[in-house]
This record gives sequence, C-alpha cells and structure tokens, in this order.
Amino acid sequence: MFEIWETSEPARLISDAHSLKVALEKVDTMCRLRHDQAVAHVGGAVSEEGYHFEIRDGHGKALARLTYVPDTSRAYQSVVVEELHGGEPT
Repeated sequence: MFEIWETSEPARLISDAHSLKVALEKVDTMCRLRHDQAVAHVGGAVSEEGYHFEIRDGHGKALARLTYVPDTSRAYQSVVVEELHGGEPT
C-alpha cells in the first residue's frame, strides 16, 4: 500500500494506491492537473518553488519525492519516465 501526498503547505493526503505503478500514475495526474490550472490561471499564481509530492509506504516513510514547476510555455510532458515503470511505456 502506498500513499500519495502533496506536501506543499498545508500537506494533504491525495490518494492511496495498491502498487507503485498506480502511485506514479496518480502523481503524474496531479502534475497534469497543476499544469492545466497554471495554463488556465486557476488557483492563484504558481510559486517559484512549485508543487511538492511524496509517495509514502504504509508506515508513512517517504519513498519518492518530486517537485513540479509547471512550464506553461509548452504542452504538459509526463513527469514519469519509462525507467520508473521498469521500461514499460507509459
């Protein structure tokens, strides 16, 4: 079991996932959402520090951290690279 957290202030639990693959997909979805919001100017100005996400194990230990800063000058590009999926295309 994995937990997906957005650790920007205030920290909040976004979701849980039964596999790392699903957890990574959910983080990617959140980054896409933040990108779309930035493009549409919804939710206030994007901080220079961006958005912070963590994938935690069932004991609350952080297994992966990601800081995402939307680049509104281009279309969204996935933050999850093939290598994180074990070489499987996303």
